[in-house]
Amino acid sequence: MIVDKIKKRTLPEKNKNIKIDIPVGKWAKCTKCKEIIYKETLRENLSICPNCGHYFRMHIHKRIESIIDKDTYQRFELNIETNNPLGLEDYPKKLKSLREKTRIQEAVATGMGKIEGEEVVICVMDSGFLMGSMGVVVGEKITHAVEEAIKRKLPLIIFAASGGARMQEGIVSLMQMAKTTAALTKLDKAGLFYLSVLTDPTYGGVTASFASLGDVILAEPGAMIGFAGQRVIEQTIGESLPEGFQTAEFLWEHGFIDKIVERKELKQTLAKLIRFHKGGKK
Repeated sequence: MIVDKIKKRTLPEKNKNIKIDIPVGKWAKCTKCKEIIYKETLRENLSICPNCGHYFRMHIHKRIESIIDKDTYQRFELNIETNNPLGLEDYPKKLKSLREKTRIQEAVATGMGKIEGEEVVICVMDSGFLMGSMGVVVGEKITHAVEEAIKRKLPLIIFAASGGARMQEGIVSLMQMAKTTAALTKLDKAGLFYLSVLTDPTYGGVTASFASLGDVILAEPGAMIGFAGQRVIEQTIGESLPEGFQTAEFLWEHGFIDKIVERKELKQTLAKLIRFHKGGKK
């Protein structure tokens, strides 16, 4: 076997005290092609595998950096804390741990900035924070962003990435579906433009509310989008489902999505759609 031929590297006796400096956390493994990629290379390639084109999930900060013009992003400051309506002992501890690990406070960041000079209000979700689940704070931040878009008469863009409503907050998390939907109804009545961008994954109550209400709905290639998982649906309806039926490509073929856009073309596409809506320069 090849493994039998691999020998452990040993240092000469005189170099026994020398420490080998091997950088930790500098590499990532592609889940599709299994290749090992230098993280800096991955970052420069917009978190896309340079070998097979697989899309890695993007951190909030990287997403904003890739979409919003440099030095134009202004975060909406909301002094609201995530509560614990069910009194779960481990929930506050998990939130604290995630904040230290992800360097973000919640599963969504909201603010305003410019895309190729076009001013917008933007919300970006991150599946790395409790799977991007929508609790009270997430719902409130998105609702506040919608209200800011109405007040400032600006187009709204939401990047969805979520497993759905946050089970740790019980029924109050489900109420965020109604709250965000009601806010978007006001945005629509004001005649303002709403662009929904679905990324991997977008599921549950997020799909069933604001993620599906865009005037234009875009998606990244290969994004998994749906309400419940395939196995749950099959058990419920007692039928087998088509292969890949919850992929962005399948949903585009069946009219749920308006366009699938490559990550490298996303910023330009968003700016173009905003200008179309304004009726200005194409």
